[in-house]
Amino acid sequence: MGQRSREPGTSTKQRKAGEAAGAADMFSVSLPRNGVLTAALSLLLTRLSYSSLSVPDVPHIASYFGTKTRYEEVNPHLLRDVLSVNKSVLKPPDTERCSPVHLTAVIRHGTRYPTVKNIRRIHKLNELVRREASGGSGGSGGSSGLRDIKGRWEMWFTEDMDGQLVEKGRDDLRQLARRLSVLFPSLLSEENVRKKRIRFLSSSKHRCVSSVEAFQQGLHQHWGRNEVQYSHELDDLLMRFFERCRGYVEGVENNRTALVEVEKFKHGEEMEGVRRRIAERLGLPHHRLTPDLVEAAFFLCSYELSIKSLHSPWCFLFDESDAKVLEYKSDLKQYWKRSHGHVISSLSSCPLFHHVFRTLDKAGRPRRSSDASPEPASILLGHAETLLPLLSLLGLYKDETPPTADNYHTQHGRSFRTSEIVPYAANLLFVLYDCQRGPRLQLLINESPVRFPGLEAEDAPLYRDVRATYRHLLDGCDFHRECEGRPSGRGPNTEL
Repeated sequence: MGQRSREPGTSTKQRKAGEAAGAADMFSVSLPRNGVLTAALSLLLTRLSYSSLSVPDVPHIASYFGTKTRYEEVNPHLLRDVLSVNKSVLKPPDTERCSPVHLTAVIRHGTRYPTVKNIRRIHKLNELVRREASGGSGGSGGSSGLRDIKGRWEMWFTEDMDGQLVEKGRDDLRQLARRLSVLFPSLLSEENVRKKRIRFLSSSKHRCVSSVEAFQQGLHQHWGRNEVQYSHELDDLLMRFFERCRGYVEGVENNRTALVEVEKFKHGEEMEGVRRRIAERLGLPHHRLTPDLVEAAFFLCSYELSIKSLHSPWCFLFDESDAKVLEYKSDLKQYWKRSHGHVISSLSSCPLFHHVFRTLDKAGRPRRSSDASPEPASILLGHAETLLPLLSLLGLYKDETPPTADNYHTQHGRSFRTSEIVPYAANLLFVLYDCQRGPRLQLLINESPVRFPGLEAEDAPLYRDVRATYRHLLDGCDFHRECEGRPSGRGPNTEL
């Protein structure tokens, strides 16, 4: 187990990273305006600022934070080199000559601050621990962890942070843009951006707007350009479809029975065991530590890691078995609220599904020499709530036995793990190739190849076969019919 952070501000490793980043900033002021040289030096400095440092001390429970998981836990090689690219993930058939002609990327915003609801819970937890915790059993950090919390940890979350993108979140998107530029140089090219051939769409939420701007910054950094002219549109009909689907809002969001499995598990045997153990480690009466406050402590560990790269003293309250239970509780919520649990949850993403396939249709259509060039890329910035319904509609991560409150012990091998599917900066990439036998389509999730359900024999099946597989949705999946019309105003704010 690694050292605890000694102060609530920056650790030694963070100061070194800050100094390296500062050096990069210092150099960037005096660099010549030669694009190639600037790009090369920028790449070198970025890599030095990360890879010259040892990998930071990471909590043993870091891969169980659900939708609050760092992107690096899914791709741990990025901890040593944030710009590492594995070009072998692109898998058109070896037997054909293929080239990528279009990329559609649906991306979740980067690392963010907690929302007000969770900040208030953290305040409440902090006050309870400082006022009443006496230190109990020494298991999993126990009394020593409490000493660090009381003696070294200071409350630094404020309500004005409310879900805003943090600097680490901007880095998430800048670095993703740079990696994708290496993977798709002909599509995410400087010329295509300059001539506005690439479409950038975003949810209207500030963390998404900041993310789409950071993505564009990353592209310009890759080309060695300092000035960025942002070019993006806001489209909540596409990126926040869930709040405009009346069938979803009334049938799931505002329906108390829709999440009955979550409530049962929250007050069930496994969660009660975690609550009891954490209360004992803190020396608190069991009844004073509610399930919501246990979760607040767990999220505190995740926030301090994702935002500040700190191994928070709050992490030492939990062992791996505790973390797995809390991850399962989070997965139950997302499964029954945003995924396969209710059909309307996935059907609410029909507008985005049709948008993606219309874009692919245009890009893959045979063209005459007089036709305008197709759009080389479409970059769509949204939320975990944007990605999960679409992934479900595509038939991905659907286990044979659905997760429930009663089958936790048989679900350890489940594919539906939000920690791996929708971490911060999660991305769903549709890569269309022009091949000798016709257009082919490959799917990547978080920069790793995933095969289409029903087409598992190939990484990049013929596009016509993909369309045939989803014919029932392409010919149907009518948003207005499925959702019974849109509500006149904005729906409730149900951010993850």
